[in-house]
Amino acid sequence: MPLDFAGSGLPMSTGGLSKGCDLLGVKAADIWAVLTVETRGCGFLQDRRPQILFERHIFHRQTSGAFDLTAPDISDPTAGGYGDLGAHQYDRLAQAIQLNRQAALRSASWGIGQVMGFNAGIAGFPDAETMVQAMVQSEDAQIAALFGFLASNHLDGPLRNHDWTNFARGYNGPDYAKNQYDGRLSAAYQKYSTGLLPDLTVRGAQIALTYLGFSPGPVDGTLGRMTRSAIAQFQQAQGLPTSGDLDDATQAKLSSRAAMH
Repeated sequence: MPLDFAGSGLPMSTGGLSKGCDLLGVKAADIWAVLTVETRGCGFLQDRRPQILFERHIFHRQTSGAFDLTAPDISDPTAGGYGDLGAHQYDRLAQAIQLNRQAALRSASWGIGQVMGFNAGIAGFPDAETMVQAMVQSEDAQIAALFGFLASNHLDGPLRNHDWTNFARGYNGPDYAKNQYDGRLSAAYQKYSTGLLPDLTVRGAQIALTYLGFSPGPVDGTLGRMTRSAIAQFQQAQGLPTSGDLDDATQAKLSSRAAMH
């Protein structure tokens, strides 16, 4: 039986990243600084469902507390009670959907940028249902939502000017300094401004390897030790020369196997 919310799970493309740069009037290094510090490394779980976090206090607000007494695990005026990340969050979402689907979708944060469902409108979608349907298919849709959110909240200016203090304040709220978001953004930008940006081809391979049950390490677009090891294991399983390199034959086989999986 197909999993609810599992779709194509396509990785980020050059075109999707370029659209974000054009929309915000920024360069790739600016966007990668945000993606590195403010987002999850990959927009999908291993089963191709988008990363989510279900917020019980938002569900409480969305339903005016109607389910606080009957479903306190998923409806409560205080934040918290998350439990494990990953698939467990979909268990919580499923409980909420049984009570009120639209409120449930609006009460979770979705995708690589963890855009809240109730922010679908300012992220560029008519409603949370439409946003989620798009996010299920690709990281490009997920980052489009993130970039729409940034533009609507006038964070494109601070990002363009590398004003990390005001960007972090706008993105994370007044307590941004507790987690040193501004300093971490500045450090990430300094790293990427040298031109050493994540390789989207490698990053796509890391996501494909993850879907296929291999362990490439963080989805960071870097051909490191763990990624090479995972590639070598995949090559051996497919009867390819075991080099650990992402050559054309390996990349083609990865793409076809991930599409079939």
